[in-house]
Amino acid sequence: METLSMIAISIVITLHLVFLVLEMFMWNTPLGRKTFGLKTEYARQSATLAANQGLYNGFLAAGLLWGLVGSGGSDALLFFLGCIIIAGTYGAITVKPLILWIQALPAAIAMALVLLTC
Repeated sequence: METLSMIAISIVITLHLVFLVLEMFMWNTPLGRKTFGLKTEYARQSATLAANQGLYNGFLAAGLLWGLVGSGGSDALLFFLGCIIIAGTYGAITVKPLILWIQALPAAIAMALVLLTC
């Protein structure tokens, strides 16, 4: 696998691990509330849902790691990157357009690079 695609995938993995930490452990902290633009009461009420979402982000990162260094290979990478692109697009439509650029675009770039090296 080309170095550039490995770097792009590593960036996507890192982003999703950051999302995991923010959503699972920092949602109801000043940093978490500021990052997601949440009011204190809403953050408190939605913390369990955010933790669940963070766990899913961790699964996406684990799947990419499996594809990158484990036995998953390019099929696993393409599957998990596709999941991230779909989730990021859905989030951009339903929550905030910025999600398209922060989540879907890095995954799309990584996917393009993987496809170019297959």
